[in-house]
Amino acid sequence: MEKKLRLIWDFHGPDALPTAKHHEIHLKQFIEKDQLANNITGYEEVEEMYAVAWLVVNESEMIAVRDALKPHRGEWYND
Repeated sequence: MEKKLRLIWDFHGPDALPTAKHHEIHLKQFIEKDQLANNITGYEEVEEMYAVAWLVVNESEMIAVRDALKPHRGEWYND
């Protein structure tokens, strides 16, 4: 089974959570347009003025997605 990575975008400030929610919409559109293997996305409020949006990709897709979407960071993803 291929390893997966979670690509993460960080948002700060009073609009962090609504921005992360909106960013997830675009991540879902990208998954559909590029027919990625996984359809795993999400957003989370980490603190009052800090939220993240994320997308899970297979290791083989990571470089192409990273170059297209410019995530702030990534981490290994465990199902």
